[in-house]
Amino acid sequence: MNDLWTPDEHGDERPSNDSANPHFDDILAARFDRRGVLRGGLVAAIGGLFGTTILGAGVIPGAARADTAASRLGFNPVTVGLGDQIVVPEGYRAAAFIPWGTPISGAMPAFALDNTADDQANQTGMHHDGMHFFPIDIREGAPGSSEDGLLVVNHEYIEPRFLLASMAGGAFDAESVLVVDGIRNADDVRKEAMAHGVSVVRIKRQADGSWSVVADPRNRRITALTPMKLAGPVAGSDLVRTKYSPDGTMTRGTINNCANGFTPWGTYLTCEENWAGYFRNGDTADGKPNLPREQKRYGLPTEQSRYAWELAEGGPDEFIRFDASTKAEDAAGDYRNEPSTFGWIVEIDPFDPEAVPVKHTALGRFAHEGIVFAPAVEGKPLVAYSGDDSRFEYIYKFVSAKPYSAATAGAGLLDEGTLYVARFKADGTGEWIALSFGENGLTAENGFASQAEVLVNTRLAADHVGATKMDRPEWGAVDPQTGAVYFTLTNNTKRTQAQVDAANPRAKNAFGQIIRWTADGDDQAAAGFTWDLFVIAGDQAQSKVFTGAALGEESILACPDGLSFDADGRLWIQTDIGGSEQNKGEMEPFGNNQMLCADPATGEIRRFLTGPVGQEITGWTMTPDQKTLFINVQHPGETTSADAFKTGELASHWPDGGKAYPRSSTVVITRDDGGIIGG
Repeated sequence: MNDLWTPDEHGDERPSNDSANPHFDDILAARFDRRGVLRGGLVAAIGGLFGTTILGAGVIPGAARADTAASRLGFNPVTVGLGDQIVVPEGYRAAAFIPWGTPISGAMPAFALDNTADDQANQTGMHHDGMHFFPIDIREGAPGSSEDGLLVVNHEYIEPRFLLASMAGGAFDAESVLVVDGIRNADDVRKEAMAHGVSVVRIKRQADGSWSVVADPRNRRITALTPMKLAGPVAGSDLVRTKYSPDGTMTRGTINNCANGFTPWGTYLTCEENWAGYFRNGDTADGKPNLPREQKRYGLPTEQSRYAWELAEGGPDEFIRFDASTKAEDAAGDYRNEPSTFGWIVEIDPFDPEAVPVKHTALGRFAHEGIVFAPAVEGKPLVAYSGDDSRFEYIYKFVSAKPYSAATAGAGLLDEGTLYVARFKADGTGEWIALSFGENGLTAENGFASQAEVLVNTRLAADHVGATKMDRPEWGAVDPQTGAVYFTLTNNTKRTQAQVDAANPRAKNAFGQIIRWTADGDDQAAAGFTWDLFVIAGDQAQSKVFTGAALGEESILACPDGLSFDADGRLWIQTDIGGSEQNKGEMEPFGNNQMLCADPATGEIRRFLTGPVGQEITGWTMTPDQKTLFINVQHPGETTSADAFKTGELASHWPDGGKAYPRSSTVVITRDDGGIIGG
């Protein structure tokens, strides 16, 4: 990759897995034959694996299935949306809340397009993504307030043409990062860094039912410049020693914070997804790029990074580090190892503004979409799942070495344990393969001299043990009633015609699917599992061809991404049709990105919400009483063309309306009658 960094799709990593490991569609081809699929759909072929009480008859054929169980979906579906607004079912209301630039700390600077980097450091960041609501009294042994709490929100990436609009006079195109004569303005770069990361903000429900920001010492921003600790097997190793941290125990900042998780002891986990494009390495040998494997396998650019932060005017140290080229005799003299301090899961204590965020290296290094925990059981290991969101990458599981104990508040649980990668088999079973030094060929003879090397090179370790290549594993969710684990596989447009099979008969699959499995013996720490597909996405015609039964108009979807269960077992599905895809004809039936709700017990899916133009619906959290739902609208107006931007004809003006620039925002959803959302 010796060209300038360009995203595969709206910021996603370009595929970098050239291993010979089996593809998931190859497994599906062996799992089901063509006749079995077409004659009764996958419903008939696989319904027996889990039983209808769990799976709702295998792959969901549409919203019409009811079987014998009463539906948990108590709302009328909305139609496909095309307008520049949020649409929710009759009897519900939705309000934009804490959009990009909302003041939360310091002098509480008001939002303006010409805000400085210092202003941005005290305001909500850009491109809201995963989030969680922590009741303000959760650590006091209380049931958990549903009217007062800390909302913690990820900010995945930025849109320079909106963020820097006033500085640039609006006259630059979608791909520009304002590189002039080989340099970037340092103030612009610093503002971009401050718009990344995480926001912690106290919010409170008012008497009229609205929510407002509360000035609180716990409100803070964690950004691309915030000091952080490294913990676990990689901390202190030669692989993460840099000029900033010669002993390899610290780093600065977190970037591309996509989905999230939250621990049983009440802390927040933010996940670094497409971090590799933020760096560059210009090292060469014999006139060709010469990257170490811990950078090459993750696709680091060899010329200019995504935002060219390394070209900041004057070369400030906090931005020089994004150039990982070799410049000194040893690693402590430059930033060649800086990329190895990213790609981790970061723990943040939202209740302690003095607590330094911690990157937990035992959880693996890759493009983490999120992390989801199986229910914590006293005296049993803690189990968590995470997907590597890139085409042909893998699904992982972490099992703690020590048993969970509520009394110890998670001490050491995320730093000692075993990381596993999934191998799916054609007979509908699967196994978790340990990525442990000395096991499964992960030895010095094969290039892995320590557990630190295994974890820094997680993708290569997974390649070596023969994990199954998946179609962009994204969010995961665990059914609170059955323990089944669900993962979205958003799409894989890189699939070739030669890989077409009966269960996935689409070359360049643009629509995606959701996979689901149950652990052997209902033990989440078990080495084996049984898997199946939950739904194959597509419009009515596509879904009928590929599953034997059509999805209904109220349930068609494309590119499932966000995924969450509520306490009653409703499964919430959010979509992300990438900006480069939204204007294509094949995506026209789906309209704007949306959120749907499914009842796994009956097989129903109903569209609950549609969003404005050019956005992604993402992020999901509820208050404990389930009467307030928070979701995020990310990058509205992303589909604005370069020419339209120059003339001010933006694709979206949400949420402010008029001629305003669009702003990513949280959305607060409630019922008019004060009832449970979705019920």
